[in-house]
Amino acid sequence: MKALILNNKVVDLVETEFEVSPEMSWIDCDDTVKFGYTYADGTFTAPEEYIPNYENARRSEYPPIGDQLDDLFHAGAFSDEMTAKIQAVKDTHPKPTFNSET
Repeated sequence: MKALILNNKVVDLVETEFEVSPEMSWIDCDDTVKFGYTYADGTFTAPEEYIPNYENARRSEYPPIGDQLDDLFHAGAFSDEMTAKIQAVKDTHPKPTFNSET
């Protein structure tokens, strides 16, 4: 197998090499090499596994902020002033209703 290397990264894997631009090069490799591996000093290295910090991990699992705020609004958790502002927007821009007969 051949790995196509550009900027020390594997960008293609093929059985038979083909002509490429001068900034690329073909390197023989075995079938354990994958796209995205790094090639340096004659060695292929797998990329490090991304492990998100707790903030990113939590952020990706929370419901969307709009859903959170809407839930708080319906639960009556806002001040009277904020509730009035939100209700004014809801009244001005109501959710569309769909006619089930059409």
